[in-house]
Amino acid sequence: MDADSKAARRLLRLTCSVQKYDWGRTGSDSLVSKLYGLNSGKRTDIDKPYAEFWMGTHESGPSFLAKKGGAGGVAGAVVNGSSANGGCGEIVSLKSWILKNPNVLGDKVLHRWGCDLPFLFKVLSVAKALSIQAHPDKELAKTLHKLLPNVYKDDNHKPEMALAITEFEALCSFISLQELKSVLQNVPEIVELVGSEEANRVLHVEMQDGEEKAKFVLQSIFTNLMTASMEMTTKATTKLKSRLHKESQVRPLTEKEQLVLRLEKQYPADIGVIAAFFFNYVKLNPGQALYLGANEPHAYISGECIECMATSDNVVRAGLTPKHRDVQTLCSMLTYKQGFPEILKGFPLSPYITRYLPPFDEFEVDCCILPKGTSSVFPAVSGPSIFLVSDGEGSMLTASHNDAVAKGDVLFAPANTEISITTSSKLQLYRAGVNSRFLQTV
Repeated sequence: MDADSKAARRLLRLTCSVQKYDWGRTGSDSLVSKLYGLNSGKRTDIDKPYAEFWMGTHESGPSFLAKKGGAGGVAGAVVNGSSANGGCGEIVSLKSWILKNPNVLGDKVLHRWGCDLPFLFKVLSVAKALSIQAHPDKELAKTLHKLLPNVYKDDNHKPEMALAITEFEALCSFISLQELKSVLQNVPEIVELVGSEEANRVLHVEMQDGEEKAKFVLQSIFTNLMTASMEMTTKATTKLKSRLHKESQVRPLTEKEQLVLRLEKQYPADIGVIAAFFFNYVKLNPGQALYLGANEPHAYISGECIECMATSDNVVRAGLTPKHRDVQTLCSMLTYKQGFPEILKGFPLSPYITRYLPPFDEFEVDCCILPKGTSSVFPAVSGPSIFLVSDGEGSMLTASHNDAVAKGDVLFAPANTEISITTSSKLQLYRAGVNSRFLQTV
């Protein structure tokens, strides 16, 4: 049996990529920085932002099979002293290894998505707001990638889920019609930007007029807002800031108003500051999750989370960012659904494992928290998995190997691999895999 075949039967230890976007937390305060340093064996800079830790096959941040003697001390890519691709110490990407060992994906995944992982697994450490953004559906993604391949890096859609590690703040989806009417009555700066005629169209829409009418007027006023001139935007945000500071002397500001002032400090004179009034302000407690389909607006604000998504890096931005903005595309692509998003609390698979199951075929996430001296089992599933050890240390046992693991370790598990977890101290890990509802369909 060759090295590839043997490696395909056990866990593979991965060395993963980091993204140092400017909204990330600085190294001394960033879980991403800590995990990346432990995973890679590299020293991180305590003064630089570390935003995202990527685990998967996307070319913008690929994972590699760890070499012998690398981070963690045990290399799943090494079998009997040889690198898993049969070479001598060369760097092998997880994607290229899967191409040579497609059976590790399982028949169902291979048939649906081809010879690649359908999901991308991340950790985010957010210090300041990410852009107001949405991710295109598959049809739009193909068009954008063809037109602007340097901006839209692939042709895939990107449904996603954020699972809070710390308290986590986000703006997500549009507020209800009644809430929007209240905003227009209480935030005069919006009316100044879009005009009283546009505002009155919203104020005179009633629920009995139907969902499509509500979506139409919402799209119209939001597009008007987002396309306001820089001069008008600067004037409006300055007036808004001044008014809220004055009113804070005589009344307590609402949570949304306080948030808007925070955003204005981070992104002065940005239309996204005012646009925040249009979105739901979501606060997740640790262990709660938020999922987002294609063409849904959102902006992560603060905190640390596990994130999982379809394998894509496509983002259409329109505010709260110094990066490329594509306002017309964003305003035309959104669903304009209104109302508060669903919050997932997960459901127990066992006493120590909680599963988060979004309505997307590509992925699910499990959280396993093992107290000292306990054990648990991840049953074999007919698709691949990636495991991240976020805290503690322990052992992961398969039919043929026992791997010691510790914080920062990332391991790839082939399809149909049962894994037993044991620990002599508290251990916390996360697993990303293909959605079990998809795997269980006939």
